Amino acid sequence: MSHDRYSRQQNFSPIGTEGQQELMTKHVLILGAGALGSGNAELLARSGVGTITIIDRDYVEWSNLQRQSLYCEQDAIDQLPKAVAAANRLRQINSDITVHAHVMDCTASDLIALLDHTKVDLMLDATDNFAIRYILNDVAYRYQIPWIYGACSGSYGAVSNFIPGQTSCLHCVLERIPVGSATCDREGIIAPAVQMVVAMQSAEALKWLSGNRAQMSDRFTVFDLWSNMYQSIRMHIPGKRESCPTCGLQPSYPYLKSESAMRTEALCGRDSVWIRYPRQEPLDLNLVASHAVQLHAKVKSNPYLLQIQEDEYRLVIFQDGRALIHGTSDPLEAKKLYLRYLT
Repeated sequence: MSHDRYSRQQNFSPIGTEGQQELMTKHVLILGAGALGSGNAELLARSGVGTITIIDRDYVEWSNLQRQSLYCEQDAIDQLPKAVAAANRLRQINSDITVHAHVMDCTASDLIALLDHTKVDLMLDATDNFAIRYILNDVAYRYQIPWIYGACSGSYGAVSNFIPGQTSCLHCVLERIPVGSATCDREGIIAPAVQMVVAMQSAEALKWLSGNRAQMSDRFTVFDLWSNMYQSIRMHIPGKRESCPTCGLQPSYPYLKSESAMRTEALCGRDSVWIRYPRQEPLDLNLVASHAVQLHAKVKSNPYLLQIQEDEYRLVIFQDGRALIHGTSDPLEAKKLYLRYLT
């Protein structure tokens, strides 16, 4: 390792040499490799965080390139899974660190399996929906791992730290703070809003990982770059509810319960449906492709996923049984298409 690689960061006195050494021993789990995930991953990799694990279910599309900083046109042409493309780029940025990529959904069972066998120091929220955030929130408080919330849409952004034992959890905060549910698919987004959230999340991550924990923000911060709005609301431990199912006196962690065999999620503004179908064994994509050809569908593949084109519908199928069905927002229609090729 070059002795001056982190010299400018070490010259920042709150981090210094000792803080830099701390960073190099830490493990950060990033849930999502879209705009926030790729931005945070790049900054933390350049900062020398020793191990970064990325979980993402999606693949790179052309519309991502406007704001998702780790990806290039070739990634979109190849339709690489985002986790794979991100890991490839991060290893080019910093060969001294370890990067793990998981092309999978962010389910409760997957997170539990990972955390049961891996020590994680911090988790970063780079997801785009509250269903996953509630799972993340429950996992964080069960395993006593801090996590940093991040969201952005349009010119709006929001950031907050959730630290077990120090702050109330997401359940408690949502009772007191209204949080918008807009998505960039529906509302659009400008890249500066992404960069602002990434900067705030990464700064908080560096504080925690380098041992500067007293400087962690105790506020839920929101902003709108277009209308010049900035607001923050203080969070503190008295704000939590004793009956809270996540951080209360008798936590039950409801979002870590077993999940149904098949789940669907319509994506707002994209005329697409995610299908999650847990499998014990990976799919043989070659067999699926052969079946699709017999049904006179057009097939395209790479080592990570299979595409099937049927009239106006396009199915993107992953080895773990997940599929993204383009061309419909109807979960029943999506299930019918899925089962046509996967049975």
